[in-house]
Formats: sequence, structure tokens, C-alpha cells
Amino acid sequence: MIQVLSDNIISPLGYTAEENYANVKAGVTKGTLHEGMFDLPEPFFGSLLDWAEIDGLVERELAPSMRLTRFEKIILLSAKRAIGKAGIDPCSPEVLFVLSTTKGNVSLLGNDEGFEADRAQLWRSAQILGDYFGNPNEVVVVSNACISGVAAQLLAFDLMRTHGYRYAVVVGGDILSKFVVSGFQSFKALSPLRCKPFDAERVGLNLGEAAATMVFEKVADSASLPADSFVWRGGGNRNDANHISGPSRTGEGLYNATTLAMKNVKKEDIAFICAHGTATRYNDDMESWAISRAGLSEVPTFSLKGYYGHTLGAAGLLECILSISALSDGCVLPTLGYEQYGVVQPMTVSDRLTSTDKKSFLKLISGFGGSNAAICYGRMG
Repeated sequence: MIQVLSDNIISPLGYTAEENYANVKAGVTKGTLHEGMFDLPEPFFGSLLDWAEIDGLVERELAPSMRLTRFEKIILLSAKRAIGKAGIDPCSPEVLFVLSTTKGNVSLLGNDEGFEADRAQLWRSAQILGDYFGNPNEVVVVSNACISGVAAQLLAFDLMRTHGYRYAVVVGGDILSKFVVSGFQSFKALSPLRCKPFDAERVGLNLGEAAATMVFEKVADSASLPADSFVWRGGGNRNDANHISGPSRTGEGLYNATTLAMKNVKKEDIAFICAHGTATRYNDDMESWAISRAGLSEVPTFSLKGYYGHTLGAAGLLECILSISALSDGCVLPTLGYEQYGVVQPMTVSDRLTSTDKKSFLKLISGFGGSNAAICYGRMG
């Protein structure tokens, strides 16, 4: 059995998981319209980190011996805070590190900012992460579009089972840049206003910056775990190979991933679904198909994109952490921005803060290239 040992979130809503959850529960968001940023001709709506504050935290907590990129700063800071909270030795060969990101230091391409050429490569980001913590193992990189954060968790669990690791530190992050924003703009996927997941008037997604970390422990005896512990119940990846950027019209891949995640969990035990909920026309319709086909139409479902925007490689971790926080608090979070039902298949969109006494939740996520993933966590007591 694999338990969640600790976590951390570095985002515009705070620098701990607790601070982030409190702000989400209070309906806080830092998303705003950005004009002229990255020398782009079109404005975009997004949630950006306060880099002056981040730099202060880095100087105080990381004391880096080398100059770091913005991406490196947030993944190291988040990982260090989560590791300290877990109380584990990151130098131990029993500890596996997994890095989730969609773009890493891609902003260095064509604009090296004085960094060596290989700093733009994901293998180098992984090396910096492992070297900072003195970990003797090779850091594994997962860069699988938007599902990276959940895919990284599932890969970590496989490696813990097959390679004898006792602990896994899974850290994910991404920052915004001209490359990232212009890419989404080229798809006409961005909303000029705060996004509206599952809403009839939704017109596109928002983007966000964040890093998030989860630390896991493999335990032999579940009876020794406290009642408030969270453990992994199931999960899976499935690719429907529908289109390079468009999801399956019938939710085929996500439905199959959801079926895998639910293999050992009863539907009536699911408190809520934390959906991908990007507020794009096709994604939200596709999720409604997958949820309906899985027989989960009555389960309250919310999206966190209205609070953070799409945080890319951090999303699958950040949203699992906040879901754990919500279930620990006995709450089902509302979907910020949602007003009028607007998807093609029946589902129950959470539009207000409600309570629950159920013990498990389901996290769904999808991405370019037909990638889909689902993961289920549950509370012991």
C-alpha cells in the first residue's frame, strides 16, 4: 500500500498546501488579464507568480550555490518544503525522485539568459533536482502533455513496487513564457476572461504558473496507518489516439482510464470528482461523456481551473493535493466561473461549497495527443 506522506504547493495563492486550500475554499483567485507580456500582440488571462516573493524565498530557503532559472527555483522550493514536512532523508537510495513538466526551461531556447545551452533540456532539469538533494538515483522525467502530473504519480507507484524504493518525491511545475502562451493562442484555445468550466458560455482556458510536490511512502501494514491517512486506491493511463490536440468525441480514453482507477472502489464511496475542466468546448464535453459512461453522473464534479488557470505539469499534482485537503475537511469545492449547465452528457457540476462524509475521490485529467489519466485516493478512517 502507498500512502501520501506530505505535500506542498507553490502558486499565486500561497506557498503551502494549507494556504492554497484556504484561499480556494474562500473563492480567491489571482487570475487577471495580461497585456503586452512576453511581447505578445494579444492579451491573455492568467495567474502568475510573484517572482519578487519567490526570489526572497529562494534566497532564504534554498541558498543556491548556482544561478537558477525560474522553473528550477519553484520545483526545488516546493520539493524542499514537502521533503522537510515528510521528515525523510532525500540522500537515501530508498528515495525516488520523479519530475513532471510539460515545458521545463523551454523559454531558454533562442534566449539563453546567460545559461549554458543544456539548461533548456529536461534531463538537465532532472539532474539539477537530484544533485541539489544529493540523491544517488537517476531522476525520472515525465513529460506527457497535460496528464504529466498524474502520469508521474502512477509511474512512481510502479517503480516503488518493482524497484524497491520506500519513498517517492513527485514534483511538478511549469512557468509561462512566450512559447507557452503563443502556442495556446495559435490553437485559439484561450479565453479573454476568467474561464467557465462546464458552462454553456465557456470560450476557452486560462493559464497559470505553479509547482506542486507529493511525497509517498510504501507501507507493508495498512493497519499501522492513522485514520486520517490518505492512500492510493487505483489509477490508469489510456490513449485514444483521436487527434494531436482534440479529445475523443465520446471520451473513450478517459472512460477507460476511469474504469481502471475505479477497479477496487465502489461508486457509492466516491465523494467527488476533480475534473480536468479546462473550459474548452471539446474537453468539457468529452469529460461529460467519460463520466456518464462510467456511471458517475450523480457524483459531484468540480474544476479548479477558475482558481489557478491550467498549470500544465503541476496540474495533476496540485489538484490531487487540493482534493485531499477538501476531503480531509469534509468538503466538496465549487467550480469557480460555472453558472449555466453546458455539456452534452449528464453530470453533476458542483456550483457551491457542500459537505461530504465519503472517503474517496477521483481525479481526471486529459491532454494533447489523446492522452488521458485517472487516479483515486481514499482516507483510511
